[in-house]
Amino acid sequence: MEKFLIFILPLLLGYLLDRIFGDPVRLPHPIVWFGKMISWGEHHFNKGQHRMVKGALMSVACILLVFFVLWGAMKLIPNAILWCALNTIIIFYCLAGTTLIREVRNVFLALDESLEAGRKQVARIVGRDTSLLTAQEVRTAALETLAENLSDGVIAPLFWLAVLGVPGMAAYKMVNTLDSMIGYRTERYKDFGCWAARIDDVANFIPARLTAALMVIASGKLSLFKFVWRNGRKHASPNSGYPEAALAGALNCRFGGPHYYFGELFDKPFIGENDRHLTTADMHRAVRINRIAEVMMLALVIVVITLFCYF
Repeated sequence: MEKFLIFILPLLLGYLLDRIFGDPVRLPHPIVWFGKMISWGEHHFNKGQHRMVKGALMSVACILLVFFVLWGAMKLIPNAILWCALNTIIIFYCLAGTTLIREVRNVFLALDESLEAGRKQVARIVGRDTSLLTAQEVRTAALETLAENLSDGVIAPLFWLAVLGVPGMAAYKMVNTLDSMIGYRTERYKDFGCWAARIDDVANFIPARLTAALMVIASGKLSLFKFVWRNGRKHASPNSGYPEAALAGALNCRFGGPHYYFGELFDKPFIGENDRHLTTADMHRAVRINRIAEVMMLALVIVVITLFCYF
């Protein structure tokens, strides 16, 4: 029972803290440290020859560093209470469900004020150029990001927690941060960030599909599995299309299309066929689906940990 509690309690407490507070704005955040580490490496190594090799070495080194530092720290903590406290804090920092939901809600609220306010708000959560987006495209961008973030910010971290423990969960966040910073096919990053993007693809392969499955179940429309399988493969990313397709199917809308990133046009295929007007009610439904999927994943991880502890 004691072994069970020291694994389950940090998970429940960390998830509860994320639900209540979201990302702590006034506290130092490990993801910010990850970003600074990556920026330093990119500034020093993304130049000259052999950029792909240098990018690969930097990416792998960052991931292994995070994993083994935390793994070593866990081994050195002799007290069960301190061990639980550290695990709770790390799980709290690694989950990013609540903050993104708040940001998406704020996008829809900002659009009620003006299109320009909506563009500025959605620019906080997407990488594309938002200066010329229509109101419909702003809403679409926000909901696409909400679907992707369910996978990247909640389901995938919990998946890797179940597989490799808290060090694995934190290492996944480094993988995700590397991809979000240098995993682009632009002139600057296409070589240096190539390995970061591929590692992220591998790390998210199962979680992305699991996310889509949970979203379909949460929507109550099991017939959407065929829609997700057909449309999820259209995305340029091997993973992002699946949660996006699940949400597009649940809302009976259309995602995707051409967008500008860092001044370059990327012609993304459309996911779904119904190019209908999106509303605030769609946002509320999307948030509800996300939350139900989160709880289902939490329950699944608890089952896995229970089996690990007793068998």
